[in-house]
Amino acid sequence: MRADATKEMPAVPGGTDNREPVASPPTTPTTPAARRPGIGLLLAVLVACWLLPLAANAVHAAWLLPPLVLFGTASLLRSGRTLLDRMVLALALLAGLTCAAGLLFSVWPWGLHPVPVSGLALTVLTLAAVLSRRAPRLPRPGWSDLASVAAAAVAAGYLATPYLRATSFGQRLNLAMVGEDNGRHPALFDVIGRLGGYLFVDPDTAREQIFSGLVHYPQGWHLTSALLDGFLRSSGPAPAGPALMDHYVLWCLATFGVLVLALVWAAQHVAGPLHPLRRLVLIIGVTALVLGTELPRLLVAGYPSETFGLSLAVFLVALVVRPLSRLREQLILVGALLIGIGFCYYLFLFPTGAMVLCWLIADRRRLRARLGTVAVIAVVTAALAPLTALLGLFVAGQSEALAAPGGTPPVETYNAMLGLGAVVLAAVSVATNRSESTWRRYLVALAVAVLFSASMAAVNLVNGTQPAYYFGKTAHLVIAVLIIGAAALARLLPVPAESTDSEPSRRPISGALPSVATAALVTVALLAGTGVIGWTGGFFHRTGSNGTWAKDWADREVRDITRSASVTNIAYRNYPAIPGTVTLVVDKQGLQGYRESIFLSAMQGTSGQTEPGIYFRIYDEPARTAEILRRVPRPLRLIVAHPDAQKAIDGALKADPSLREGLTLVPLKPGTPR
Repeated sequence: MRADATKEMPAVPGGTDNREPVASPPTTPTTPAARRPGIGLLLAVLVACWLLPLAANAVHAAWLLPPLVLFGTASLLRSGRTLLDRMVLALALLAGLTCAAGLLFSVWPWGLHPVPVSGLALTVLTLAAVLSRRAPRLPRPGWSDLASVAAAAVAAGYLATPYLRATSFGQRLNLAMVGEDNGRHPALFDVIGRLGGYLFVDPDTAREQIFSGLVHYPQGWHLTSALLDGFLRSSGPAPAGPALMDHYVLWCLATFGVLVLALVWAAQHVAGPLHPLRRLVLIIGVTALVLGTELPRLLVAGYPSETFGLSLAVFLVALVVRPLSRLREQLILVGALLIGIGFCYYLFLFPTGAMVLCWLIADRRRLRARLGTVAVIAVVTAALAPLTALLGLFVAGQSEALAAPGGTPPVETYNAMLGLGAVVLAAVSVATNRSESTWRRYLVALAVAVLFSASMAAVNLVNGTQPAYYFGKTAHLVIAVLIIGAAALARLLPVPAESTDSEPSRRPISGALPSVATAALVTVALLAGTGVIGWTGGFFHRTGSNGTWAKDWADREVRDITRSASVTNIAYRNYPAIPGTVTLVVDKQGLQGYRESIFLSAMQGTSGQTEPGIYFRIYDEPARTAEILRRVPRPLRLIVAHPDAQKAIDGALKADPSLREGLTLVPLKPGTPR
């Protein structure tokens, strides 16, 4: 099947320049709807929907069930021309629906067990096939499908190389501890897996298990990862300690791979029909831009929720810029993605919601044909999408965090936004692109993302700080939208002229050489300019070593373990958790003990108990150690990792001897590096 063999769709009412081809058999103008199966066959299929998960789980092959559900969902969709289109749309749909279904999983008696979850999913797919009279059908894979998936796998694999080179858990823990948030997200992932649902559904029980500040944190990624982890283990024992961290890192890497795949697909979807040469350059270019910007920092610093939310936002941007020809599927996907964004990282719900509103206004005439569907989906989406945001803002008081200082200096962020933005806007401004409504819609989506990022910068400035932490998050969305816009540049590349019956190409190879040479030069320039190859370090590098986030991370020396990672690893192996006893690490510096205690409590599953001794705003010693002794309930066990920490304890006990009650001091085992 040719990668760019297309069948053009007429313009959609309302001015949508929809050039998405339709996958339909060439032998007949229309495909008749499949006949509904008899009641006996339907009952047999429904029974099989539950027997299959039971059997797979019994033989420890439950990991096969999620791909089965994914392929089943893709086979019932009709939007998209290629297999990649179907699979990506199915992935986006299931991501959003899983976040919504998590509410059901949180209250039914089976939690996240693979059998009832997959049984329900297969049952819903069967009923959807019967009601829609759609027989399962998938396009044949093409080279561009494989190239897109390979690009995402290569990018994720490249960033996984430090973990793959690590030969011990201490080395892997050292890599994880580069990002402080990697000590909190595993705790959420662990507790959601053990409790079987969202923590905000039963906050009182959750507070006994985890830091209270995470009870109302957006948990869509954690529930999805815990759910998939259960399939991977076939409902075996939940991972703990080193295994917990390893499983968590695995899902972080997989999530980043999904982000790369989302951007590669979105750029191709927005571009519309492309010559294979242009498509190949676009796939390589998007992958290089991901690795050359600061997006790999999402993996390094431990931001899996943002990564997943950004992936869903990328899917949504692609759909509002170039809507699907099938309006019902477009509406369902948009609603599911908004729900998923709300549950995963609701900061992105505001700009993506505005983008959807712009699409609804632009396509209002087209939408009149489906007013009933629009109303139902709008009600469900309006009820579920803002749920986590409302809980976070009004119950947990998370609005104060928007003005939080910190984060990395935004200089390179500005460079990426301005540099990449200038190139993309220049490409969009060319008459070939400017004349299409798709690119006018793209400019609206880009403007929304930029305005939202600017408003977040303004919040920081009003509060007397430089644009910082959450401004950086909004900048990531802008960068992602700009990477999608690289499709406008790919459409301008010259391609070999197609031969016709009247003017056959006599020299096909020599005639194609100029186009191939131009594509090769553009590809090399992209790879060098983003720092993937060559000596430039990339135009978007963020470090003093003249390297990109991706390169600095992939080249990281894994044998040199930091003191904090060594202390945490030794403390975990030598001092198991004691039920009812709070265990904390105290070290020479307050921030060291703070980080070591976070990771230790995550691996021991005690972050709910250790909260009073970790989360308070005193980091200077000996004041921090004295405050720990005063505020933490007894019994309390302190792992003393440095002689200076022992001196701080002795000083606090001398000043207030009553603090000795219920206190146990244990020195870290000999051999700890000082």
